[in-house]
Amino acid sequence: QVRLAESGGGSVQAGGSLRLSCVDTDRARSFGCMAWFRQVAGKEREKVAVLRSDGRTRYEDSVKGRFTVSNDNAKNILDILYLEMNNLKPEDTGLYYCAADHSSGRCLESGNVNFEYWGQGTQVSVSS
Repeated sequence: QVRLAESGGGSVQAGGSLRLSCVDTDRARSFGCMAWFRQVAGKEREKVAVLRSDGRTRYEDSVKGRFTVSNDNAKNILDILYLEMNNLKPEDTGLYYCAADHSSGRCLESGNVNFEYWGQGTQVSVSS
């Protein structure tokens, strides 16, 4: 059974940094696509960054140049996902979810929000 666990959230001031991690805690497997989403109360879940198993990435416009998504490069599989967040802004505040899918076919499509597996989320709070 796939269970995604996120960690690394916290409270920082604007301009600070955080590193989120997401791991399949039940067993190592290779996903075709993994992604980070975030959600603010009252708003729809927003896709922030995706990483396809071939290494290609895609970012939401507001985080380009500040966020970097990566996996464990020492492994030849995609089963861990990181999100390095720098120069954080108050509008980055939200509950950050990790998502994974065995398929990579629609991974880089901007409108694709259909992932097989989801974590419980980790809170990121950025104060001004």
